[in-house]
Amino acid sequence: MDCIFCKIVAGEIPSKKVYEDDLVYAFYDINPIAPVHILIIPKEHIKSMCEMEEKHEKLVGHILFVAHKIAQEQGFAEDGYRIINNCGENAGQTVMHMHYHLLAGQKFSWGKMD
Repeated sequence: MDCIFCKIVAGEIPSKKVYEDDLVYAFYDINPIAPVHILIIPKEHIKSMCEMEEKHEKLVGHILFVAHKIAQEQGFAEDGYRIINNCGENAGQTVMHMHYHLLAGQKFSWGKMD
C-alpha cells in the first residue's frame, strides 16, 4: 500500500510523535495551519469516514478521547481547541487515510483557520 500515513505508523517515514497506543498514532503536521497542529490517525487503514463500519464506532470514540487527552497533556484544553475531519476530496481530504486535525494556540472563527 502506498499510504503515507501507513508508512508513518510503520516507522518508514519519520514523524514527531505526540501519542501512540495500540489503536491510534498522533503526530505534528509538517505543514501546520495553526500554532498547534496535530494529526490523529487510526493505525488501521480506513480511507475516510465514508468507509466507516459499525465495528469502527469505538475507534472513533477513542480518537476523540485521545484528542482531549492530548489537549490536556499539552496544556491547551482550557483555552480551547478544534477537531476537524475532512471526508473525501470535496471536503478537503488530501491524504486518503482517515485522520483528525487537532488545532489550538489561537482564536478560531467559524469557517476560517486564521
